[in-house]
Amino acid sequence: MKKIIQLCAVLLVLFTLGSCKKYLDIEPVGRVIPTTTEDFRALLTSAYNSFSEHKSLLALRSDELKLNEDQEDVILYRDIYKWNDATPDPSTFSFQYVALYNTIFFANEVIAEVENRAGKSAVTAQIKGEAYLLRAYNHFELLNLYAKPYQASSAATDRGVVLVLKMDLEANYKPATIEEVYSQILSDINEGQKLLNINTFDTGKNYRFTTRGAWALKARVHEFRGEWSKALEAARQALQLNNELEDLNAAGSKSPNHYQAKESIMAMEKAMNVSVSNTVAISAHLLSIYDKDNDLRFAKYFSKSGNDYRSAKGASNEFKISFRNGELYLIQAEAALQTGNPALATESLLALKAKRLKPAYLAAEKSRIQALTNADLLQEIYKERERELALEGHRWYDLRRYGQPAIKHTVGGADYNLIQNDPRYTLPFPKAAITNNPNLQ
Repeated sequence: MKKIIQLCAVLLVLFTLGSCKKYLDIEPVGRVIPTTTEDFRALLTSAYNSFSEHKSLLALRSDELKLNEDQEDVILYRDIYKWNDATPDPSTFSFQYVALYNTIFFANEVIAEVENRAGKSAVTAQIKGEAYLLRAYNHFELLNLYAKPYQASSAATDRGVVLVLKMDLEANYKPATIEEVYSQILSDINEGQKLLNINTFDTGKNYRFTTRGAWALKARVHEFRGEWSKALEAARQALQLNNELEDLNAAGSKSPNHYQAKESIMAMEKAMNVSVSNTVAISAHLLSIYDKDNDLRFAKYFSKSGNDYRSAKGASNEFKISFRNGELYLIQAEAALQTGNPALATESLLALKAKRLKPAYLAAEKSRIQALTNADLLQEIYKERERELALEGHRWYDLRRYGQPAIKHTVGGADYNLIQNDPRYTLPFPKAAITNNPNLQ
């Protein structure tokens, strides 16, 4: 299996970055063809393992972090923090564009061949279903990195990203529209749901997609599209399978994003990598939105370091996270309010807060929240997303969806500004990718 994985990675780099016709004479030596369920599970595991670690880079662009300029690795991230995408220092860490397509390539191989070679069974159905979901999720991430935020009025003409659904060395890869990409994402989720037959994997294998993970991804996709009835239904379906939340009032409770937390749905991504975590501190803005004495998340999420606070949520495999119930309660709250059900929105929000706040403070919060107007309740849900999902890779996407506000970062005593609706809320395609594929210009 190692040989095919290496070959796949090489071919993937060639065909994602440009025309591959000049590579058609390659004669792979020692290629191992997967034939058994174990082979295909190993191939899919490689797909999961190759998923891009880009969420901590997005956090650098948001209002969650401040750069520690005394750290050795600061040169890797300074231009990301300054939103200098046009002329970054050559040492700047790159967003992993190719890694996302690498994962898609592995998924495509599984989708195309697993049942043909390993036969049809519940096991191969589950593997193929996971591959569909993984392909959908990678296209979703690419779209939200390299395309404008979804607008129903213009999605049919707005440029999206390249859709890769099969290995075709003769293809002329051009970006599809945002609507076309989202349509494929939803189609893949639906196809995957027909095949998935496992609700929850045992701890240690819960980096894989399950029926719960499929509903969670569908809820997030519909949320990003503003399709509130569909987002609400998907969140409800996932929570019907398991609606537990980690109770931070309980002795021995885990951080909600811990892979062993009661509410974990899928623990695939390391939202904060070690290098970024060591090069930043928590921003004053993020610290200010918590009641430090009564919100139990504060001590779980942050640790004091000199005059600063640092993240206690990531930079370790035990904090891998892709989907969890805390997010679903918030999607349910937002979608319920947007569909005219403020009672359910309030109920969902308070159910989450009950597991995060000290009891006496919760009582005061209940009175405050129950008195809010619908407009103020929506703002409270937004703020709770910021508190609950801090440093898990959501904030940059939420900033894009919620008005693309102005942000100021300071580096070396100079201020750098992202203005409202700044074009830099959308990442440019990597220069190497454009060089090899002019269609990306």
